[in-house]
Amino acid sequence: QVQLVESGGGLVQSGGSLKLSCAASGSIFRRSVMGWYRQTPGKQRERVAYITKDGRTNYEEFIEGRFTISRDLAKNTVYLQMNNLKPEDTAVYFCNTVPSSSNYWGQGTQVVVSA
Repeated sequence: QVQLVESGGGLVQSGGSLKLSCAASGSIFRRSVMGWYRQTPGKQRERVAYITKDGRTNYEEFIEGRFTISRDLAKNTVYLQMNNLKPEDTAVYFCNTVPSSSNYWGQGTQVVVSA
């Protein structure tokens, strides 16, 4: 069974940057659209960005050009470069397929952006 493990979160000041990583135990990225999602307490999980099997990317409007999703097929890893972070970006970030599968939700990685 494929497992997805997120890392790279942390505490950063407003305007700062973080790069998240999502490592897979199998070659899921070659056969699936992969996305980054985030969730804050009391809110539904929302998708942030995704990357298709042929490398095309898509971002939610609220990202406003601040994030970049990418992948390294050789390393079975998907990344999310986050720049110009805002306090409202504070959340637990997850990766999963698009559409998401209950089989692949991991622990996520916490991002906290201070004002």
